[in-house]
Amino acid sequence: MGNGLRRADFCRVFVVCLLLATASPAIVRAQAVAPPAAAPTVYNPGDAFLPGCRVYAFVGKTGLGHEHGVVGQLKQGRLNLAAATDAGELVFDMQSFTADTDVARRFVGLSGATDAATRQEVRANMLGSAVLDAAHYPTASFVVRTVAKLPQPSAKGLPQYQLAGDFTLHGVTRPIQVVAEAEEQKGWLHLRGGFTMLQSQFGITPFTKAFGAVGVADELKVYGDLWFAQQRQEVATAAAAP
Repeated sequence: MGNGLRRADFCRVFVVCLLLATASPAIVRAQAVAPPAAAPTVYNPGDAFLPGCRVYAFVGKTGLGHEHGVVGQLKQGRLNLAAATDAGELVFDMQSFTADTDVARRFVGLSGATDAATRQEVRANMLGSAVLDAAHYPTASFVVRTVAKLPQPSAKGLPQYQLAGDFTLHGVTRPIQVVAEAEEQKGWLHLRGGFTMLQSQFGITPFTKAFGAVGVADELKVYGDLWFAQQRQEVATAAAAP
């Protein structure tokens, strides 16, 4: 009786293994089919190509503080250099800003690297209520009122433009002027420029600690590295993983 049960168990295991070994290849392939690609994103003339747009800032030091390189992204943007007035608007996603990545430090001319823990600490201080207060002011914006082409090209021999308008940060709006060089590349406009600002002019108290012995400078140097469509473009994007 015991031997009979063992033989029956063996037969059942053998049959299951045989079925698994000869399973339909169509079933196996069906389980590995990738999700379809997302529909292409359409960019009309003047639209910012958000995946390629970055904003950088050089943050100086006071006392025993450290210099920092900051980088962030646009939330939305449009720009028309041919428009003499009401040329566009750039909206910055303040929650996207982070400090001292290798790319950000190199862009603003700093050497060396910063460890992950320090980067996180600097970012928390920067976005916290004592400085940018990104929870209450999640965006900043630059409304471009006028655009003027400058007579002199840039050091790279590229045409330069002066963009003037209203910059809003931390709930405060002030006029600024930005000089930027423009380069056309395959239906896209690559715009690079910058301006200098004081944090205190926007109601921000520069970060300090240790009774002021360690801190950052009031003055910031802000740079834009931005891309805009010059003609209708469709850019394919990969679908998010399920």
